[in-house]
Amino acid sequence: MISHLSIGVSDLGQAVEFYDAVLAVLGYRRLYTGSRSIGYGTPDGREPFALKRRSASDIGVDAGFHLAFVAPTPEAVRAFHATALACGAQDDGAPGPRPRYGPSYYAAFVIDLDGHKLEAVYQ
Repeated sequence: MISHLSIGVSDLGQAVEFYDAVLAVLGYRRLYTGSRSIGYGTPDGREPFALKRRSASDIGVDAGFHLAFVAPTPEAVRAFHATALACGAQDDGAPGPRPRYGPSYYAAFVIDLDGHKLEAVYQ
């Protein structure tokens, strides 16, 4: 249904360090680096996620926004959470089962450097 998604970040350099680290533990990689944007995707070259440099006042993080990344294993969910916290994210839910979302739903939640709510989920 969704081809790709981009989010605004106030400091592209800082965001690249954060997303390079947290997405790598989930098996994703940076596919391109531009002066105003960075793209991430799967090893086969699909680019479903991009960061776009914006002024802090233009980011407008909405309380309802939530971005979930697929994790290949529960261990990757735990690594995502630990790496995100080590890179400056705020904890928004420790790794663990979330049975109210499904019997095999295992996830962790963080808030990135610009206030975006992120999740890593294994099912």
